[in-house]
Amino acid sequence: MSSPDLFIISLVGYVVAFAVLALLALVMRLITLLFPEQEDTGDAAVVAAVSATYQALCPGTTVTKIEETR
Repeated sequence: MSSPDLFIISLVGYVVAFAVLALLALVMRLITLLFPEQEDTGDAAVVAAVSATYQALCPGTTVTKIEETR
């Protein structure tokens, strides 16, 4: 195998790998557009437990928003 043949084989390999990765990125983008992430509305039991806890600690308080801190 001569040097130009090895260069062409390597070039074709890189082009094919790039094309496959680009195709996968396009498919992933289409999937995320078709099926967007749904917002979690919260569990009623969790909201009731948090509200009851705050009512027990500080009577007269109301829970208006519950957020998860990351």
